[in-house]
Amino acid sequence: MDYNKIFSLASNTAMAGWLILMFMPFWKSREKFLAGIVVAGLSITYAWIIFSGFSFGDMKSFGTLDGVAQLFRSKHMLLAGWIHYLAFDLFVGIFIHNNAYKHHINHWILLPVYFFTFMLGPIGLLLYFIIRWVNSKKYFAANY
Repeated sequence: MDYNKIFSLASNTAMAGWLILMFMPFWKSREKFLAGIVVAGLSITYAWIIFSGFSFGDMKSFGTLDGVAQLFRSKHMLLAGWIHYLAFDLFVGIFIHNNAYKHHINHWILLPVYFFTFMLGPIGLLLYFIIRWVNSKKYFAANY
């Protein structure tokens, strides 16, 4: 297994997904493509990497910071962690888009949110929640 090739392919696939999310807001099948193809493809790749090299004995490693650090010393597990981030962050980006649409938030205002979600995950989501709160005066929005 060539970890560098998988890393590049997964990273480029996620980047393409983010570009579609940010710059093709009027493509009607965008969310189906992104969730059904891009995120699902990343998730399948993640599952394949995990099941090809993860043992259930490794589960105890998640209980301590040192244990997680030990897991990520392996390129195999580091790659799995990276693909995990790529898939989940893009899924959060799709959530942000759909939720912003429900709350009538202009797509173009969200470009920095998408950037921060892609680069720093939770910070982008927090920024979106702040924008949604300012725009709608609703922090806890019914029917997310």
